[in-house]
Amino acid sequence: MVGAPHAPVGPQVDPLAAIRSADDPPWDVYLTGTVFLDIIFTGLDSAPVRGTESWARGMGSSPGGVANMATALARLGLRTCLAAAFGDDHYGEYCWDALEQGEGIDLSPSRTVAGWHSPVTVSMAYEGERTMVSHGHEPPPEEPAPDCPPRARAAVASLTPGHRAPWIAQAARQGTRVFGDVGWDETGAWDLAGLADLEHCEAFLPNAEEAMRYTRTDCPRTAAHALTEFVPVAVVTLGSEGAYAVDRRTGEAAEVPAIAVEALDPTGAGDVFVAGFVTGSLAGWPLADRLAFAGLTAALSVQEFGGSLSAPGWSEIAAWWRRVQSVDGQDPAALRRYAFLDRLVPEACGEPWPRRRAVPTIGFRRSA
Repeated sequence: MVGAPHAPVGPQVDPLAAIRSADDPPWDVYLTGTVFLDIIFTGLDSAPVRGTESWARGMGSSPGGVANMATALARLGLRTCLAAAFGDDHYGEYCWDALEQGEGIDLSPSRTVAGWHSPVTVSMAYEGERTMVSHGHEPPPEEPAPDCPPRARAAVASLTPGHRAPWIAQAARQGTRVFGDVGWDETGAWDLAGLADLEHCEAFLPNAEEAMRYTRTDCPRTAAHALTEFVPVAVVTLGSEGAYAVDRRTGEAAEVPAIAVEALDPTGAGDVFVAGFVTGSLAGWPLADRLAFAGLTAALSVQEFGGSLSAPGWSEIAAWWRRVQSVDGQDPAALRRYAFLDRLVPEACGEPWPRRRAVPTIGFRRSA
């Protein structure tokens, strides 16, 4: 047995409990993409210097890539389905076990590919930033992105300039709410027309630099409003300033400041933010609450190693909420901003504390 998979723990908080019914889709969120094995080094005093050796004070390993968002969604109580290719090496076995057995993520559309080794990313965290080096072979020609994705309330799609993914349109036609994110445009075109699948999205969640480049504006808030000409909801993350969002359908606009934390590793924080926003959107929360919750989950995640197993569960969210309320002199306005958590988190949350975290190594056999 590679790694130490645990039996999945059912969430003690179901954010969609009030809206569930017998005719619901089987899944709350569907995802497809590439799973990496992430190896994270932390505690570096500076960026590695050419010709020298750097020692890191901390190290962790965990599933990465699309596994970051899948794990974050599952830990927030959403029924999550992932289609991905896994290598038939120890890394692939570890990632599969960690996601399926450890997090309760449904991997029925996924498959193990003989002779294909798992992609690997080494992430080095220092000075609040990260540098990554990745390695992987070409993905298998039949990497899962099924022509007929399973019925789900929502899907998170990574949009690629100049490329359509047929499953996105098919998911939207069957009523799935599609949330789109995007990476850096290596072509340099920054043309919204090139994001053809944006037309199928309910929400688009770029960072400030991406939003301004796509809209040819010099203000991220102006960019968010401009993006609503193409998609109903635009969410622009502002780094240390928080996030800003506009909903064209309701006329809502909201801005929520970031929560100041001591960051250990920012890997995957953007994925955790998206997971928090999707959770609040499916639950029907006001736009400002969705932003605040997304920012909170991301802030809690950067205090731990890695992008997937750093994602908080409800036990950690509850502990944070109790702790900040106990601080003398806390800003009443800041407390009111998160008062919606009162109806979500129980006094005693039955989830494990803390949740499973990234481990320094994999491959230890479970002791008898």
